[in-house]
This record gives sequence, C-alpha cells and structure tokens, in this order.
Amino acid sequence: MPTIKRLGVLTGGGDAPGLNAVIRAVIKSAAHCGIECLGLEDSFDGLLEADRSRVLTPRDVTGILRLGGTILGTLNHGNPFDSVIATSEGARRYGERVVEMFHRKGLDALITIGGDGTLAIAHQFCLLGIPIVGVPKTIDNDIVGTTNCFGFDTAVAFATDAIDRLHTTAEAHHRIMVVEVMGRYAGWIALYAGVAGGADAILIPEVPFDLKNVAQRLVERDRLGAKFSIVVVAEGAFPLGGEVSLIEAASDAHVERLGGIGAQVCAALANLTGKDARSVVLGHLQRGGAPTSFDRLLATRFGGKAVELVTQGQFGTMVAFAPPDIIGRRLEDVVGRTKTVPVDFDLMHTARALGVTFGD
Repeated sequence: MPTIKRLGVLTGGGDAPGLNAVIRAVIKSAAHCGIECLGLEDSFDGLLEADRSRVLTPRDVTGILRLGGTILGTLNHGNPFDSVIATSEGARRYGERVVEMFHRKGLDALITIGGDGTLAIAHQFCLLGIPIVGVPKTIDNDIVGTTNCFGFDTAVAFATDAIDRLHTTAEAHHRIMVVEVMGRYAGWIALYAGVAGGADAILIPEVPFDLKNVAQRLVERDRLGAKFSIVVVAEGAFPLGGEVSLIEAASDAHVERLGGIGAQVCAALANLTGKDARSVVLGHLQRGGAPTSFDRLLATRFGGKAVELVTQGQFGTMVAFAPPDIIGRRLEDVVGRTKTVPVDFDLMHTARALGVTFGD
C-alpha cells in the first residue's frame, strides 16, 4: 500500500447540493487516518499557484454538512488541459503546470469532486501520473456507473415543490403552465419531478417530441373537465426533426448553454390549444440550497469511500453508488459517456400508464 501523508481535494464543474458534505467527509476520514488535507481553490486552478490552496482540518469543516455550494469554489469552463496560461513564473501549459505544482505542494494523491467534464480532466491527469480518485457530482444524474449522484435528489425535491405551487395558480386561471428544468442531455430531473409533481406532459432529450401530440393530450383533459395542465420540459428536450434550443454555442473556454425551450413550447401550445399558457424557468434555483438528507448521506458515503480507495492505492477510480453499496469503478470505463433515461425505464412505463404524454 502507498504511504499517503498529504492529500489534495478539489471541486469542479457546476455546483451541487452536497459538495460541502463530501469535503467534510474527506477531511474527517483523512484525519482519522493521519493524513493532512490540502483544499484546492476553484477546481484544478488551485494547482496553478502556491497561494490558491489551504490546509483543512476537521475543525475547518465543522458545520458545513448542511450548506449548499462549496467552500473551495468551483469553475466550469470546459477542458483547459492544453491551454497556455499566465502564471507568476511566466507562461505555462495548463496541464504541465498542474502536474508541476502537484509535486511542489508535496501531495501524494488527489480527490476530485465533479461531473463528467471534471472526471474526464482527472482521467487525463491520471495518465500523466497523478494518483487520483474521483467523486461523481451532477444534479442531472447523468454520470455512467452510479445509480445516483448527490444533488439529484435535492434538485428533484425543489422542482417537485415548484410544480406543486404552479398547480394552484394553473387551476385557478385554467392555464397551461410549462416548467423548464435542468437536464442538458438527460431527462432524469424532468422525469422524476414530473411524475412526482403530477405533470400531464414530460418532454425529455431522449424522446424527441411532436407538440401536436402534446396539445391533443391537453385538449382531451379540457374536455374531461380538467381545465388546466402542467408540462415539464428538460432544457435539452427538442422537437422531432429539430434541434436543441441554445442560449450560447460552445467555445474553447465554455460548454454550450442551453435554454429557451420552455418558452418555445409554451407559445406553441397556446397556439395549438387556444388556451392561456405561461412558462417558468427554474434554472440555477435547482442547484442551490441545503441538500436533502438523502444527498447528505450519499455525499458523506462518497467522501469516506474516496479516502478508503486512496489509502488502498486504488487510483484512477471513481466512487459509485451501486445500491446498497458504495464501490469503486475505473475512470476509463466512465468518462466520455452519458447515462440517459432508457426508453423502457420502468418509471417511463408508469408515467405512460398514468396518462402522461412524452410527445411521441
């Protein structure tokens, strides 16, 4: 087994409820093993300069279990691996500088907490010799190899609460309410929150939709005496034969920004049904706030397991939830893939049996 005396920990990508719970578990578990922890600020950028990190002790993480966000900060600017950046010691290639500073800081291993992009970068650094264990994070729940990611349950709970509130105003005004939720390439949030919130239509990236089919379902509800309807739309949903709705195209520094599909669906349904319609975008509200008890527990288990894998020398791995266990999976088997909603998923069948339309 390798001797681990100093361990680095960072958070990357979009924030998610439960990040602080992971950090807390890592620091406390490492301290129990006699390992010093260095918190790296703003993802891998914390390894660019000597002053962008700090030693964290169990006392430093007291009280952060319930807090949203991340005490280390995070960045979500695509893959900077080969970019040339300015440092206090002159221009350097990003990847080379990270490897250099990893050794200069006296680190023996690194725990990276992040989504698909962060894990892909971590895998690249593994190939350059940095011992890494990854912790999967995304409210979209689209990382391969783990049944759940922390943050997903919190996002679904918030979206469900929002849908509950929209039911009352939709019913009062006999309106169609269209709720746009996050989910760039996978419709997990839309599906779970839609079913939990009693939506009448759920539009997800995995099932290209025809709004005529959606409108037909809503008109049928009207005839049956239900004078209002709720439509949940994932931001990455798109019409049959069409494309996703973009706010900003991808660039070297940033991934593409999706959005606007909720407003488009709302306008089209108002035209097709003749009913008053309104749209709401939940956006980053789904990322904020305190994590649910499920996410706190999952994040804590992830953090503890990550330290265990480090002490066992199982690098190039990612912790994963394989109910009822937390296990390790090889990063090479995870990165570059997306876990989408299977069209034959049992909750899809349940939703259809309840009369929910997916627009197909």
